[in-house]
Amino acid sequence: RVNQILREVISDVLVRLSDVDERLGLLTVTGIDTAPDMRHARVYFDSLSDGAKAALEERRGQIQAAVNLQTRLKRTPKLSFVADPAVASGLAVEEVLRRQRHDDE
Repeated sequence: RVNQILREVISDVLVRLSDVDERLGLLTVTGIDTAPDMRHARVYFDSLSDGAKAALEERRGQIQAAVNLQTRLKRTPKLSFVADPAVASGLAVEEVLRRQRHDDE
């Protein structure tokens, strides 16, 4: 439940920040993994922009503050941003299938 709330809040904040920072425009929050003690949360994302990770790191304070204001959590977890490895794996599998199909033709 906490992961879902964080995902919604962070996604909303990123939509607003994308007006200010175009590197955040084509970014999707794919998942959140919050530690059981609520001290840390990993935010998994996918983006078509090369500078998305840097933009997220630069805007971490704003995102963190928004999470603090918009949630009623006893402790606001410290956010870290990680490119979603599942997306990269999916793209690699897609490429292998594409090559296989091309070789069969």
